[in-house]
Amino acid sequence: MFRKLPGDEARNLVSTTPDTAVVFRPAVVKTPAILTILTWAWRMISSLVRTTWRHPIAAFLTTAPIVLTALYGWRVALLLLAPPLTGLIAWALLDRPTFARHVGYRLLAWWRLIWVYRRHWQPTMIVSGLGRHLRGRDYLPKLGKITCTSWADQVTARMLNGQAVKDWSDRTDHLAHGFGATTCRVAVLKSGRVLLTFPRHDPLAVPLPALAIPAAPTLGPVEIGKREDGTPWLLKILGTHILISGATGAGKGSIIWSVIRALLPALAAGLVQVWALDPKLMELSYGKPLFGGHYAATPEACADLLDAAVTLMQERAARLAGVQRTHTPTEQDPFVLVVVDEVAFLTAYQQDRDLKRRISAALATLTTQGRAVGVGVMAALQDPRKEVMNIRNLFPDKIALRLDESEQVDMVLGDGARDRGALADQISSTPELGAGVGYVRLETSPDPVRVRAAFVSDADIHAMVATFTVGGAA
Repeated sequence: MFRKLPGDEARNLVSTTPDTAVVFRPAVVKTPAILTILTWAWRMISSLVRTTWRHPIAAFLTTAPIVLTALYGWRVALLLLAPPLTGLIAWALLDRPTFARHVGYRLLAWWRLIWVYRRHWQPTMIVSGLGRHLRGRDYLPKLGKITCTSWADQVTARMLNGQAVKDWSDRTDHLAHGFGATTCRVAVLKSGRVLLTFPRHDPLAVPLPALAIPAAPTLGPVEIGKREDGTPWLLKILGTHILISGATGAGKGSIIWSVIRALLPALAAGLVQVWALDPKLMELSYGKPLFGGHYAATPEACADLLDAAVTLMQERAARLAGVQRTHTPTEQDPFVLVVVDEVAFLTAYQQDRDLKRRISAALATLTTQGRAVGVGVMAALQDPRKEVMNIRNLFPDKIALRLDESEQVDMVLGDGARDRGALADQISSTPELGAGVGYVRLETSPDPVRVRAAFVSDADIHAMVATFTVGGAA
């Protein structure tokens, strides 16, 4: 039995069937029509002002014909608009790069904003879980500025209060498919704002031939390939250590030989020495004459060469102590780059415990003390697990080529690298598409950058050996 309600409450009860619970009708507050009209007008005006400010060229090209036609007729409008349109077409034909930078990409950004992102923003945010639909109202992250480059769309978004960047990085697949892109990368702009990068095509899909040898000796950063944005990939050599990880056929040799190729003039001038450890006997042996006797292949020889590098480092440190804090390469005191092709063979798979201990201790000493005195280490390996390479955190700069498992990405590049877009486990295993493609994370930046190293063929290596010798050009 229901208790009788006082007053007029009984008429606010709703019951469709006798068996259902009693439901109270919510109070409805009617908004005056004038407030609704003013709200919509304010939103429309602010949207027009914002669009005109961000996309002035698109706004002019879309509104000018309409305004001129309404004021003077279509003939006068065509007469007035023909010269600027002819000038734009001529500019595009004669100087396409500058036209694309100043006009083309701005128009493309406006079109992508209207046709792709604003059109699909609400359903993508709701379905992916980044937005909320509560009590008939959508709470969505705010779509910000759209910028187009030659290869990608960069979209800024303001997160909802209480959201974290990880909420976005965990939904990169949802965002990519929602906006018709192959991948999506998330980066932090500032508090509350994220930058979403949606590639339109892959600028690194075509293999790069070996780069030209520098005309003058250079100690870096050396150019060894191309970044995804089309700029040269410059790799720092002095004052750092580099770890390269990738599966078989991922292109580790492309990075190693591109670095050696870029250092050839400095190598010939005596400013750099490359000490090569080649336990596989298949990679660095091609350039053995370039190393001036600093080449080792057997585990015993590798241990001796590493011990010699430690001795050189300690002697140089004792000599520079109290004199200077950083090393400046000279012909009498060159920079030494220790290159280890397959470091796991020496540190994890070595059966001789004494050799394994010597090699691990030497590598740990070099990576902790060698930067300031001009001794660098570049090590390559296939398996980045801690039990295989327990000193991987001693390498400031890391490169992840194609990897077999998604967990290995964070092992190489650090925690959260894959969430920020370093999809090294999804790189193609086809040599033409994926060899030499990877992600680099530098000591100075936590955000991974997609790159591709130039391919140095056997013929290129033989030509390098025939042209350069240690101590001078042949």
